[in-house]
Amino acid sequence: MLKLTLCVLLVLGATAINVQSSIWTNRDQKALAQIHSSGWGKFILNFAELHLSTGGILSELNSEIAKLVDELEEELAGVHHEFNRRTDVHNREVSRLEQEIQDKERELFNAHDFYDNVLIPQRDRFAAQLEQLQENIAQNRRTLQEATVQRENDHETFEAQVAEHNDAIGAIDECLQLLSTIATPSLAQIKKVQKNLTKIQNSLKKHNQFQIFVKVLLEITVESNFADQGALRDIVVAFNNLRVELVDSLNQITADEAQAVTDFNAQVIQLNSEHAEFQRAVVVKNAEIEANANKIEQTLDLIDELDADLATLNGQLQAENDDYAFATDVYNSTVAEYNKEINAANQALELLNQPRFQDYVKSQLKGA
Repeated sequence: MLKLTLCVLLVLGATAINVQSSIWTNRDQKALAQIHSSGWGKFILNFAELHLSTGGILSELNSEIAKLVDELEEELAGVHHEFNRRTDVHNREVSRLEQEIQDKERELFNAHDFYDNVLIPQRDRFAAQLEQLQENIAQNRRTLQEATVQRENDHETFEAQVAEHNDAIGAIDECLQLLSTIATPSLAQIKKVQKNLTKIQNSLKKHNQFQIFVKVLLEITVESNFADQGALRDIVVAFNNLRVELVDSLNQITADEAQAVTDFNAQVIQLNSEHAEFQRAVVVKNAEIEANANKIEQTLDLIDELDADLATLNGQLQAENDDYAFATDVYNSTVAEYNKEINAANQALELLNQPRFQDYVKSQLKGA
C-alpha cells in the first residue's frame, strides 16, 4: 500500500504547483523549506494542494495523510522489531562465541601447562634416569671385571703360598727323616740339614711369622754338631713346632681361599642379578620415554589445533561484531530517515490545516 502511495505521490510531486507565495511569513517559509527537504513532506503538501484545488474535502485529506503517517510509523516499528531481533541474535551469538573462546583459551592454557610443567620435566627426568641406568650397567660390568681379575690374582697368590708351604713342609719332613736316622751325624749330614733350613728360609721369606723359627733353627744347627742328644731333641721339637705352624697356616689359607671363592661366586650372582634388573629397567624406561615422546607430539598437535580453533572463533566473533555494527549503522540511518519523514509529514499535516494554506490554494486557483 505504501509503495503504491509513494508512486502516486511521486507523480503528483512532479506535476504539483510549487508552494511559493508572499502570504507566508518568514517562519512559515522556514517550515516550508524544512518540509520540502523531506520527500514525504513535499509530496504531502503537493498532494494536499492538488486535492484541495480539485475540490477535495480537507477532512478526507487529513484522513489519508494520517493513514500515510500511520503506515510510516508501522514500518518504523517493523524496523525496530527486526533490529531488536537482530540484536537478540547478536547477543546470543556473541555470548556463545565468547564462552567458546573462553573454553578454548582454558583448554589451550591447560595444554601449554601440561606440556611445560609435566611432559618436558618428565622427558628430562626420564633421560637422566636412563643415563643413570646405563652408568649403573657400566659400573656393574666394571665391578664384575675387577672382581674377576682380583679373584684370579688372589688365586695365583694362593697357589704360590700353597707351593711355598708344601716346599717348606717337605724340607722339614726331610730334615726330620734325616735326624731320625743319625746317631752321630757326619759333617755332610749337618750341611744337608743346614741346606734344607736355607731352603725353608727361602720358601718362607715372605712370611714373617715363621722367620723366628727358621732363625732359631739356623742358629742351633750352626752351633751344634748334633753330638749332644739333648740339642738334637731340641732341634727335632723345633722342626715339629714349625711344621705344625706351617700346616695350620696352609689349612688357614686353604680355608680362606675356599671362602673367597664362595664370596666371589656369590658376588658374581649378585652382580649378574643386578645387571639383569638394570637391563629390565632400561627396557621399561625406554618404553616410558617413547610414551612421553608420543604424548609430547600429541600435545603439540592439540596446541596447534586449539590455536587454529581459537583463531577461527575470534574471526567469527569479529565478523559477527562487524556485521552487527554494519546492521546498526543501517538501522540508525533508516530510523533517522523514517523519523525525518514522519516528522516532516506531521509538520505538513499541521501546515495544510492552517487557513493560510487554504487561502493560498484559493489564490492560486483565481490566478489560474
